[in-house]
Amino acid sequence: MVNKNSIKLFGDDKIRAIWDDEQEKWYFSVVDVVAVLTNSKDFQTARKYWNKLKQRLKEEGFEPVTNCHQLKMRATDGKMRLTDVADTEQLLRIIQSVPSPKAEPFKTWLAKVGAERLDQMQDPELSIQQAMIDYKRLGYSDNWINQRLKSIEIRKDLTDQWKTHNVEEGVQYASLTDIIYQTWAGKTAKEYKQLKGLKKENLRDNMTNEELVLNMLAELSATSITKAKNPQTLDENKTCAKEGGDVARVAREELEAKTGRQVVSPLSAKRFFEAQKPEENLEDKQNNDNKEDK
Repeated sequence: MVNKNSIKLFGDDKIRAIWDDEQEKWYFSVVDVVAVLTNSKDFQTARKYWNKLKQRLKEEGFEPVTNCHQLKMRATDGKMRLTDVADTEQLLRIIQSVPSPKAEPFKTWLAKVGAERLDQMQDPELSIQQAMIDYKRLGYSDNWINQRLKSIEIRKDLTDQWKTHNVEEGVQYASLTDIIYQTWAGKTAKEYKQLKGLKKENLRDNMTNEELVLNMLAELSATSITKAKNPQTLDENKTCAKEGGDVARVAREELEAKTGRQVVSPLSAKRFFEAQKPEENLEDKQNNDNKEDK
């Protein structure tokens, strides 16, 4: 089972979901759905409601509940915890047991989510378009968004190489990623996030353009070196990761020498763009003043 965690929005409410590549279906957090249907703002209240409902449905021999299983999802404390999940078919039958005016709109939403994912599988460009819309909504610039989408492609190429060179997903992927960060940026992923004041947020989503480009260079170089050297052990893969990071480190040091400033920044990308706005406004004002003088 290849799982991909995601967050789906039903109006303003967040629903944790996991896409299973092998079965080609979504699994949704039942507690999150119950919270929406019962208007429970408190997670504990929704969980208690679901526990009672689950027990009652089991006693009644309700098959969808009996077949429900658990998958790891990110909890409110940031940790991955086992959570009751249900696929679309199971969830539709559970919804029927929760008296709620949101039941019908939620069924329509479920059908839409499923259809969108199937469309994206047939046409990957739709996934890219959706990602662009999401980043734009969060305030990122068009230039940054283009860089970020390219970085996703480069990262995918690198992990594909790791997969074919005997690297296991999870801890080993994280270890190699840390080596790349440590080599070119001088910080592990954890240290990098601490510098930017991040907790649960994605580090790459908070890199400035310069940081993102250098990280892309590091991962692209690591990919090319891995292809060329064909490593078979974790240690050999670590060497390739470090060599890829070295390429970006040299570029970073040269850029810093020519600009006289540090590239690795405590600013997140969003705050970085916001910080540029006053300067742009000042430049506009100066241009206007010059026109008036003429």
